[in-house]
Amino acid sequence: MTDASARVDSWLWAVRVYKTRSAATAACRAGHVRVNGEKAKAAQPVRPGDELRVRISGFDRILVVRQTITKRVGAVLAAEAVEDRTPPPPPREMTAFVPVRDRGAGRPTKRERRDIDRLRGRD
Repeated sequence: MTDASARVDSWLWAVRVYKTRSAATAACRAGHVRVNGEKAKAAQPVRPGDELRVRISGFDRILVVRQTITKRVGAVLAAEAVEDRTPPPPPREMTAFVPVRDRGAGRPTKRERRDIDRLRGRD
């Protein structure tokens, strides 16, 4: 179960970053996976201590290999094999009031248009 190295696509699948190994391979082909700062091919070996940057849905995850595993294991064992150093996402701005126009209400009046422009910051 634990070797000196493992394929990067297999490891990403085993630690549950991607749902399928083929999805991990496709991400490597697309250039979404970097090992120690270099773009990685699917067959590139990873070893404990390597840093991976994985782009998933527009955001980078920073992962450090603690243990190399090639087979899918339980969630607890998978969590022990990876160290997640991804910074927390920035807090979302809360808007107190979001005006909504009724669909089919017709063309906005001059006053409503001014209010919309003011809301969008187009004074």
